[in-house]
Amino acid sequence: MPFEIGVMTFGELTEDPVTGSLPSPRQRVRETIEQAQVADQAGLDVFGVGEHHRTDFVGSAPAILLAAAAEKTERIKLTSSVTVLSSEDPVRVWEQFATIDLLSAGRAEIIAGRGSYTESFPLFGYDLKDYADLFREKLDLLLQIRDRNPLTWSGSFRAPLVEADIAPRADGGTIPIWVGVGGSAASAISTGQLGLPMALALLLGPLTFHEQTVQLYRAAAAKAGHDTYALPISINAHGFVGRTSQGARDTMYPYFARGMMDNNHQRGVGLRLPRAAFDAQSSPGAGLLAGSPQELIDKLLTYHELYGITRAIIQMGFGGMPQKQHLEAIELLAAEVAPVVRREVAQSERSMT
Repeated sequence: MPFEIGVMTFGELTEDPVTGSLPSPRQRVRETIEQAQVADQAGLDVFGVGEHHRTDFVGSAPAILLAAAAEKTERIKLTSSVTVLSSEDPVRVWEQFATIDLLSAGRAEIIAGRGSYTESFPLFGYDLKDYADLFREKLDLLLQIRDRNPLTWSGSFRAPLVEADIAPRADGGTIPIWVGVGGSAASAISTGQLGLPMALALLLGPLTFHEQTVQLYRAAAAKAGHDTYALPISINAHGFVGRTSQGARDTMYPYFARGMMDNNHQRGVGLRLPRAAFDAQSSPGAGLLAGSPQELIDKLLTYHELYGITRAIIQMGFGGMPQKQHLEAIELLAAEVAPVVRREVAQSERSMT
């Protein structure tokens, strides 16, 4: 399958570490749609919006942002990154994304996740002690909604469905549903058993962080009778590309460090990231996709060699990077990184057949 490269955003509202200004929610929403539009025009493959339910993010309703993006784009795939399925109603998730699929002529996707940020659980009346069971049940329901209509179904966390007519249906009859996995062995195994695409999340750490995750996923998929090498795997990681290695890191660092402090899992109790630690995380053996075009090419090809990934989604501009620099990086990624990676991966796969 062709290698895909895309970008994603959480739509975070972060005080600019250089100017001290704070973007308004309206500004950040409009910038998110412009990012999708530029990514599409530049030739990237995927645009994603994450879900968070706090005042320091504008992405509490990714489906609405993606629907707006559908009207401003023509080719790019539009995905949640992720949908916190454990605290969502799968019926409503399907209805929303099927509508996006109709608006976009078949470009909608869902990355379903348990949620590493957990503010949505009490907000919507769920108990964190049911964290794993909620996800299992709701993923089962979402998959059944995708595969059949009308639907009869029952579970523990919502009212049963009896010959329920769930509409609209997707433009092409189906919507790709990926599962976001952050490194949990149980998550990797269950995703493999279901034969679903796996979206690996890597915040910080070594480039090899997910080796066991992928091994467990493929072993579980094979045991369940799935063609393991036909199953897509993506890497979702923070990054930034600039003309030079030093320039890219100098641009990314102050914003990324502020975002890690201000927009992390607990506000005001974020992760302090000294510059030396950031530079180490940007080195060839670490996970951040930050550097020159050639450095990103090399690291993406290494990810492909290690994990057999078929897609990379880069979280650009985290921490409120100014829009001008953010859009320039999107265009540079599309112009100088994506074509080379696609070509090299295609050549590598042809040589193996």
